[in-house]
Amino acid sequence: MKITSSLALLALSAAALSFSGSAMAQQKLIPAQSEISFAVKQMGVPLDGHFKKFDAQISFDTAKPAAAKIAFTIDSGSATLGAPESDAELPKAPWFNVAKFPQATFQSSSVKALGGGKYQVSGKLTIKGNVKDIDVPVTLTQAGAVTTAVGQFAIKRLTYKIGEGEWADTSMVADDVTVKFKLALSGMGKL
Repeated sequence: MKITSSLALLALSAAALSFSGSAMAQQKLIPAQSEISFAVKQMGVPLDGHFKKFDAQISFDTAKPAAAKIAFTIDSGSATLGAPESDAELPKAPWFNVAKFPQATFQSSSVKALGGGKYQVSGKLTIKGNVKDIDVPVTLTQAGAVTTAVGQFAIKRLTYKIGEGEWADTSMVADDVTVKFKLALSGMGKL
């Protein structure tokens, strides 16, 4: 349960950053081909989880990345570590407090082209009412009509108050969470 919260936070951040590349028309997320996962350690043991529900509004033109608009929403209650006992704890107040904060969000403030299909997406990540600026590296590839955004980044779960009270002890659940994402998008122009 400690790891799940941290992982979910990371996954949220990753998902938000990954939506950064396509024609200025509105792009659409292809949920069945997309995933946001997170990894954390509990008592030194790696734990992997993911979010089952997330969505995005993306408007991106590779010729004008500075004009991109990316908004991402994750259903905090959809975090899973794949174990019923842990999954039952994640929505509770010490972790995601889903009753009070049902969603985590990301809103872009800038997108920078780095060359070779790589971008840096900067913006505000909000989890449990805690807002922080983050930078997320994103790599875009294309196969036919589908553009895939992949990347990973790290967050500190305690910065977002994920795992409060007794769960704030980082010897139990590590503060570091790695978020990985693969987002499939339609409606993108040629890269």
